[in-house]
Amino acid sequence: MPAHQTHNTRQARCIRRAGFTLPELLIVLGIVGVLLAAGVPSFRAYLQTQQLVTASSQFLFALNLARSEAIQRGARVDLGPRDGLHWEKGWVVFVNKNDDNRPQYDAGDELIYSHDDLATGLQVATTLSDKSYPYIAYNGNGRPRNNLNALTPQWGSWQFSLNGKERVVRLTLAGRARLCNPADDTSCRFSGSNTGTAAEGN
Repeated sequence: MPAHQTHNTRQARCIRRAGFTLPELLIVLGIVGVLLAAGVPSFRAYLQTQQLVTASSQFLFALNLARSEAIQRGARVDLGPRDGLHWEKGWVVFVNKNDDNRPQYDAGDELIYSHDDLATGLQVATTLSDKSYPYIAYNGNGRPRNNLNALTPQWGSWQFSLNGKERVVRLTLAGRARLCNPADDTSCRFSGSNTGTAAEGN
């Protein structure tokens, strides 16, 4: 056999040996499929946690913004749902310019800040001392006040939840707000009773 033919034959055998057989490919694909199936739920849970943390952090920002604007202006500033009812639909920080005694953003009011709808599945529950409307109003001293009586304080908590996980934003009588995780902080429990007890102001 010519030398060049022997060399070509050996090279072809090496190429064939370097490939994968069909059973080997099926095994590799099966392993990859198992790894992907195991990783997808973890990644989805991570994304949901990030959505929860982002939404609650942005709400805390809105509370602090409303308070700082009230102090800067020396006048009342409100925070409430964009649609007047549901926090999941987003929220607005505004100045009530039309004197309608309603802590809801509508025509004629001055808009300071607006947040869009929350991600699908995110829910918000509240417990507020004034149950007439879902809102928080700050007076010019930076203290939360009742809608109709500036001398009556307002306080409360907001629970952001998604697939069994939650974050809570708590507002004290003094107007200080904080974000906490009930899983790590026993003082962060959310009752959901909307009783507005004095304990909320501590």
